[in-house]
Order: sequence, then structure tokens, then C-alpha cells
Amino acid sequence: MSSPMPRSRPGPLEQLWSPATTALPYVTLAFCIALMPLTQDPTRRTQVIDYTLAALAAAWTLWMFTLHPGWRDRPRVMAVFVTVLIVIGALLVITDTDFGIFTFTIFFFVFRLPWPWRQLGAAAVGILGGTSQAYGVNKTTATGLLIYVVIVAVNVAVACGLTWSLSISQERHDQREQALHELSMANHRLEATLAENAGLHRQLLTRAREAGILDERQRMAREIHDTLAQGLTGIITQLQAAEHACDDRAGWRRHFAAATGLARESLSEARRSVHELCPGPLETARLSEALADIAGCWSALHGISVQVTTTGTPRPIRPEAEFALLRTAQEALANVARHAQATRAGLTLSYMEHQVALDVRDDGKGFDAAQIGSGAAASGGTPNGNGGPPRASAGGSGASGGGFGLVAMRQRIESLTGTLQVESEPGGGTGISACVPAASAEARA
Repeated sequence: MSSPMPRSRPGPLEQLWSPATTALPYVTLAFCIALMPLTQDPTRRTQVIDYTLAALAAAWTLWMFTLHPGWRDRPRVMAVFVTVLIVIGALLVITDTDFGIFTFTIFFFVFRLPWPWRQLGAAAVGILGGTSQAYGVNKTTATGLLIYVVIVAVNVAVACGLTWSLSISQERHDQREQALHELSMANHRLEATLAENAGLHRQLLTRAREAGILDERQRMAREIHDTLAQGLTGIITQLQAAEHACDDRAGWRRHFAAATGLARESLSEARRSVHELCPGPLETARLSEALADIAGCWSALHGISVQVTTTGTPRPIRPEAEFALLRTAQEALANVARHAQATRAGLTLSYMEHQVALDVRDDGKGFDAAQIGSGAAASGGTPNGNGGPPRASAGGSGASGGGFGLVAMRQRIESLTGTLQVESEPGGGTGISACVPAASAEARA
């Protein structure tokens, strides 16, 4: 229930109260007093009583109603005021029926009473009005008494009916005003909610921009690690090998040519990363074919045999999933070359019903898988690549850049709701298994 509120427009009763209760009682009293010399015998002894009662009625109305507006909304005070005023009016009608004109104005004060006392007050006013109107009827006869009763009944019915009608109109008016008030409050609450939602929307946009910036930084970090960092590492390795083979002209040329090729590939990958293009091998070939091309180039460069196997029925999957699996294979092979000291490696691409998995294994030195957690904790990051905790030596995976390789792989795979697992043991080689959902490219639309 809403709290009471001031009425924005006067209701039927307010429209009735204002002119009728301000001056009308005093005007009717003055009119009745002015009629007394014209309608009554000047020598009649009751005139003093009439003047006294009229003055009392005027004084009572002035004090209880006119001079104290705050009392008008107090039901008990108004009940006393109306009751006394009805008694004075009854005495005036008894002494002089012309004062029935004044008793009619008491009807307007009756509406200050609560329900159902309002109806009783209206009935009393109707009785006074009917008595005044039937002053010439001989009430000593049955016919005269019946006429008197009919006149009083008609006045009571009219007074009570009018009271009922005005009360219903006032109630409906109050309900409309209350509904308008509640609607206004609801509009204010809605405006406040919209303003709050606008603030939350701005906060969400700010956080989304910050998250986008962070994601882009992570993407660029992965791209730099997977392209430039690996390419530069390979170039350094080939140049160091060329330096040691300075006496072997053919060997020097072979290592120098490999370094030059790696530099060109790194530059091409850097340009593709800047323009957010997919990796070069995926532009013209399927994932299985791209993995075979990468494995072939890697094997020719590092002299390590690589076997590429595809199981299941190859089918198109989301480009970002192909991209993530391709980068995982590149990072895993790079770590095999740097740390595992392996003689063989294998890539297995498996197309299953709901998933696509990539397994990269080598027969290198391996490491203790229990060191993954402790190594990651000691380095403040996640272990990296195909060979154990960051900065590990034999069989380890300390990728260039302090162990970012496995972090990048995990970020790529887990951003696609996939999983990445690393398995290894000393002397038993190392394996990485990356698994992503097999949603097709068409399923994204």
C-alpha cells in the first residue's frame, strides 16, 4: 500500500466542501434571521431564543470549523462538531421552521464523518429538513401524520442517496489519484533503474574493452612466441652450426641456407599475425596436410624422423580449432628439437565423433611428471612443451622466454573449451595430447 499523498485535483467532495462550508452557513443563518420579522409575530417571546441559538450555531461553526482547518481531518472532533450542530439545528427548527434553510447546510459538514456515521448524519439532516417542510401539516390526524412521515422519508432518502453517490464518486476519485501516484512512483523507479542499468552497461563495456585488450595482448604474445621466437631460435641454431662448420664449405652453405629460409618464414608469419590471418599452411591445405608439411620441414631441418598419422574421417572444423592444433604441433616439435634429444617423433591427428585430438610424442629423455606442479610453482607459471618443467635440462621443456610455450598452448586449447595433457617419465619420452570439440565450421552460424 502506498503512503498517502496530496490530491493533485479536488474530488467531488472537495468541490462541494469549499464554497458550501466557507460562507454558506453564515449566509443562511443571516437570511433566516432577516426573515423572522417578516414571517413571525414581533411580540413572540421565542425570538430571543431564536437569536441566541442562531448566534450559538454561528459561533460553534466559526470555532470548530472555520478557525481551525486542522481539525477538519480529525473524525472524532468532526463527529462532536456535527452532532452539536444537528442538535442546535433541531432546536432552531422547533422554535422557527424557517431555520430549515440553515439545517440544509449541515449536510455539507456530514461528509467529514467516517462511514457509516456519514449516513446517519445525512439521515438526521433529512429529518430536520422534512420537519421544516411539513410545518403546515396537521400532525394530530392520521392523514397529516402520514403526510409528515412521507415528507421526512423522502428527505432522508434523498440525503442518504446523495451521500452514497458522492461517497462512491470520491472513492473512485481517490483510487484514480492513488493509481496515478503509484504510476508516477513506478516511472521514477523505472528511470532510476534505467540510469543504474546505463551505469552497469558502461562498466561492462569498460571491462569488455579491458578484456579485449588483454586477449589481444595474449594473442600477440602467442603469435610472437609461435612465429618470431621459434624462428629466431632456429636461425640462431643454424648460424651457430654454420659457425662450427666454417671449414666445411658445403655444410656452411646448408646451415646458412636453412637460416635464411627460417628468416623468410618468420617474416611471412609475422605479417600474417599482424593482419590476423590464419597460418600459412592452412591457407592452401587441410589440417592433416598442413601438419604433414610442417613435420616434413621440421624433420629436414633438425634431422629427426617424424611420422604423421591421421585416424578417423577428416572433416572441416572451426578455423580457430585448426589454428590452435597447428600451433600446438609447432610448439611441441620446437621443444622436441630444443630439449628432448630425441631420435624419433610422431604426430597423430584423430577425428572422433565429438572431438578432434592431436598427440605429439617423442622418444627423448623425458622427465619426472611430478615435477610439473613444483616447477610451475617455482617459476610462477605453467610448465612448457614436450619435456617437463620450465628451464629443465635433459628432456625438459624450458622454452625460450621463460616457459611461455605450454602456457600459450593451454590458453589456445582451453579458450576453445578443450583440454591439454602432458605425459612423461625419465627415459620414456614425452607426449602432449590436445583435444578440442569437433564442431564444424557451418555449426557456428
